[in-house]
Amino acid sequence: MTARPLDLDAVQAFVLVADLSSFTRAAEALDTTQSAVSLKLKRLEERLGQRLLERTPRRVRLSAEGAEFLDAARDLLSAHTRALSGRAGARMSLRIGISDQSAGTDLPILLAKVGAYDRSLRIEVRIGASHGLLTAYDGGELDAVIACRDGERRDGERLFIEPYDWFALPDWEQPAGEPLRIASLSSPCTVRAQALKSLDDAGVAWSEVFVGGGLSAVSAAVSAGLAVAPLTRRMCPPRAVEIGSRLGLPLLPPIEIALYTRASEPRTCEAIRILVAALRAAIVG
Repeated sequence: MTARPLDLDAVQAFVLVADLSSFTRAAEALDTTQSAVSLKLKRLEERLGQRLLERTPRRVRLSAEGAEFLDAARDLLSAHTRALSGRAGARMSLRIGISDQSAGTDLPILLAKVGAYDRSLRIEVRIGASHGLLTAYDGGELDAVIACRDGERRDGERLFIEPYDWFALPDWEQPAGEPLRIASLSSPCTVRAQALKSLDDAGVAWSEVFVGGGLSAVSAAVSAGLAVAPLTRRMCPPRAVEIGSRLGLPLLPPIEIALYTRASEPRTCEAIRILVAALRAAIVG
């Protein structure tokens, strides 16, 4: 007797829950509800006669059987994609821009999750300032952009809000009588503009002593003890601490991160949803 085939939708849901460690984020990636994902997983576990996931109120993790099944599940989804494409070598491309503020240090892990889910998708990533990425998007060079929201635009979907603080090394001291030493991304940069405006509004004298072309450069300046920088907790270098309250610096406004996309093909739309869900999982859980 031939074994009844597995439900591919349920296998897909399982892989996403495993990769995102969250039923909520998997539901976002699939554009469905959390209860629908839970039901798919329950039926898949019943079909296999194994418990694939260990669920607790705070986290989701693979069981031993789930970890063993994961590679086979990926292979099954990959074979299904190749069958739908009509030829094994068919590949689709997604050109996406991600701002320094959005990417942080989590980007390699996030892209790995998207790539593992759809192995036939070719992802081109451009990292840069939000303004430049949106200009490239408007020029048709990018299919999607995740960046700081441009208040003058009517398009864009809000993804999340990130709080910013002033960070420096724990023993960093502001030299008496000197302007506050600042490290920031180069202009135009939404975070830089708002941070400097906050200082001006508070009457705090400042001097940019390091202007970096990327987040890694700014983090290196902070790690070297050169300056204070406006960063999020997930972006700051390992040894840095929040220092604004000790120095009496003004509170920084949060930054809104938005998605701009013109993608319409189902697979690229799905890849974008997975990337967004993974980013939300890394930031807000």
